[in-house]
Amino acid sequence: MSEEHAAFQEAVRAFLNTHAKPITELEAGWGNGPDELSAGAEPTREEELRMVEAASAFRRALFDAGFGWLTGPPEYGGGGKDPRYQELFDEVAQAYELPSEACFVVGHHIVAPTLLAWGTEEVKQRYLRALYRADLFACQLFSEPEAGSDLAGVKSRGVRDGDGWRVTGQKVWTSGGHFSDIGEMLVRTDSSASKHAGLTMLMIDMHDPGVEIRPLRQMTGGEAFNEVFVDDVFVPDSHVLGNPGDGWKVAMTTLGNERVSMGFRSAPPASDPVERLLALIRHFGLSDDEQVRQDFAKIAIRRDVIRWTAARAAAALAAGGEPGAESSIIKLMDSENLLAIGRLAGRILGPRMTADTGEWGTYVWAELVLSVPSRRIAGGTDEIMRNIMAERILGLPREPKR
Repeated sequence: MSEEHAAFQEAVRAFLNTHAKPITELEAGWGNGPDELSAGAEPTREEELRMVEAASAFRRALFDAGFGWLTGPPEYGGGGKDPRYQELFDEVAQAYELPSEACFVVGHHIVAPTLLAWGTEEVKQRYLRALYRADLFACQLFSEPEAGSDLAGVKSRGVRDGDGWRVTGQKVWTSGGHFSDIGEMLVRTDSSASKHAGLTMLMIDMHDPGVEIRPLRQMTGGEAFNEVFVDDVFVPDSHVLGNPGDGWKVAMTTLGNERVSMGFRSAPPASDPVERLLALIRHFGLSDDEQVRQDFAKIAIRRDVIRWTAARAAAALAAGGEPGAESSIIKLMDSENLLAIGRLAGRILGPRMTADTGEWGTYVWAELVLSVPSRRIAGGTDEIMRNIMAERILGLPREPKR
């Protein structure tokens, strides 16, 4: 490590010593600390809003100290540093108890990179700094009741109106829509063009009177998703991403960002699913079970490969590139790993996973298992990811159209 890197980490450590609590070995051990996992957690709306408030306060302090957007362009509020500095920051941050970053995933890892790539200068200046400082939150308005995996089949409409567009439509599965300020929305603006060519991407104001947000309760009991109704909302031309008709290209950038983001699930050992799974194995005396050891090894290796691949993809994005083949690989591997984690935890726990006995570290796994199906759908189903990798990465023949 260079002297510059060491000095940077010392500055990060000094900041975190003032604004966060160090994690002790005792707190990370079995039976200590909150009984929660970083994946699959489903807080109530009230709990979630409290988490958003705490995360926002910390993010603003982090940003004002110069650590909020280390790799971003300085002209939009970023630090202008290479991706190695984010890695150095994360190395130090793992030793501290920090607010959950879940509320920032869509805005920071999915929407903001798309704005940087496709937004007008007005949009970049208005939203990027605000998003990374937690002054604004963003959501993604893509899927519709009849256009989930067939994204090009969206029916939401944008109709020309002077120097902008009148937008009407319905979206589903909108994560964080209830606390978002802006939304990236895919709409059809040219019904005479081909399916993919008639789409346009717009940034809409989620506080507009024409936007109605309704929660969708999942089988976990949580309400992280929403359905959003947009009725005659005006969007100025400055809030078009790319040009009218570029919607499909912009959507592919966004989906690539979304899939890459699934590899970024940095969490302290006390709530990281893989680390907690290892603690679970040890707690129940299965460390010497050959089958358990083999299954866990596959999970741990896959976790590390996901992180390395995500870091490589992030470095390419930071250098001005577009999401590539790595994004589909990350997405598929992530959902497969969560499925494997849940299955192994279930084999170890048995009924403890489905009936809450009050024993620490047991029933908490139920939320993860119930959330896995949503992970296998978000950003493109597993089946679609396999088709993308087969056809676009490996060059295999396309699936015959029926």
